[in-house]
Amino acid sequence: MSAEKYRVLLVDDDCSLLRLLSMRLTAAGYHVCAVESGEQALAQLPLYRPHLIVTDLQMEGMDGMTLFNQVHARNPGLPVLILTAHGTIPDAIEATSRGVFRYLTKPFNSKVLLEHVARALKITGEATVARPETVSESWREELVTRSPLMESLLAQARLIADSDTSVLIQGQSGTGKEVLARAIHKASPRADKPFVALNCSAIPESLFESELFGHVKGAFTGATRDHPGLFRAAEGGTLFLDEIGDMPAGFQVKLLRALQERVIRPVGSTSSIAVDVRIISATHQDLQQALVEGTFREDLYYRLNVVNLDLPALSERREDIMLLANHFLKQFPDAVKRGITGFSAEAQEAMLYATWPGNVRQLYNVVEQSVALSTTPLIPASLVQRALRNESADIPSFADARNQFERDYLTQLLQITNGNVTQAARIAKRNRTEFYKLLHKHALSPPQFKGLST
Repeated sequence: MSAEKYRVLLVDDDCSLLRLLSMRLTAAGYHVCAVESGEQALAQLPLYRPHLIVTDLQMEGMDGMTLFNQVHARNPGLPVLILTAHGTIPDAIEATSRGVFRYLTKPFNSKVLLEHVARALKITGEATVARPETVSESWREELVTRSPLMESLLAQARLIADSDTSVLIQGQSGTGKEVLARAIHKASPRADKPFVALNCSAIPESLFESELFGHVKGAFTGATRDHPGLFRAAEGGTLFLDEIGDMPAGFQVKLLRALQERVIRPVGSTSSIAVDVRIISATHQDLQQALVEGTFREDLYYRLNVVNLDLPALSERREDIMLLANHFLKQFPDAVKRGITGFSAEAQEAMLYATWPGNVRQLYNVVEQSVALSTTPLIPASLVQRALRNESADIPSFADARNQFERDYLTQLLQITNGNVTQAARIAKRNRTEFYKLLHKHALSPPQFKGLST
């Protein structure tokens, strides 16, 4: 990737230094976005999607380390370079031990700055350099989104695609776990090899070993010929195990051994076969609870869950609802044939307020049903509501949501402090008078919380 294709986010509350840094990096061919605070940087993060963040350590409001912590929580693979004055070098050294890519002391010369930037970008851009034409953005073309949550998730997925690391994808039914697994496969060096998917909940327990490891002719009644199994079918590629939480306990130890030793033994065979397969698994279940209950092996869980990706529900990415709906609309030949071009304003409102318990899969079905029954260019609200069965989300106004947050927050503080207003106000960083006004606003009485400390 050439320098001008790299995006660098600069953060410094010193406007003159910010301009100077911006000029130096722009002159070196980088695309630069300069902001004056950590808060502005976080707002730009999902929109600008930088390859590198260069931030000052000491700033008014959010400092550079707090910014790093928040960035690292959202996108662990995004390198952060911190600028620091001589007096804060110990802080900078500590920062590098916590994952900051490099620190650079002020004043610094342009050559040293550009060397640090180049090193950081070599890490974040290495995968793109390796396969500029074969991968590009086509790996994620089935994942239609403009949600910051999804963009952060996809950035992590892209980062891990080049390795053979096992990935566990978690999320509600219908969120698109298999679509994400296919995208990771397409972005990986295994892209030209098979992607094989298995829904573990659809296989009878007695057939698990044969389905995955294969069998030889005569291994059991009905085994009239050799069967290679899905591990060998996915040789060199990716094996996607959906609903891994439904895998029978008796087979889990056999799968663990196959993953550890990278060999399988077909049912009825006396010899083992080496396999080269990447495993991506998925579940909508709480595997942590399954560990507690003893229905899922802890050693297998940690073997599968090297990297965890949590797909958000459609209700958490409402900005994607109409984007996805219009994307699906174009996929139906009947919509094109009958001149259906979109959704009425009322229909869009109904979709935006729906609860979507079935997530993206349900949205697809709603669009499909609406297209099948529509006789007008714009799909009316009545058809959407019929397909939704009048499900709607009770989305509060901003004022109501803020009041609810305040009430819940104050209640939690009073519970924690056993109704001690002085202590609660100190935790909230508010003076007692202001705190009492907030309590009065929400009709909360501190004595009611005596003896309720948790």
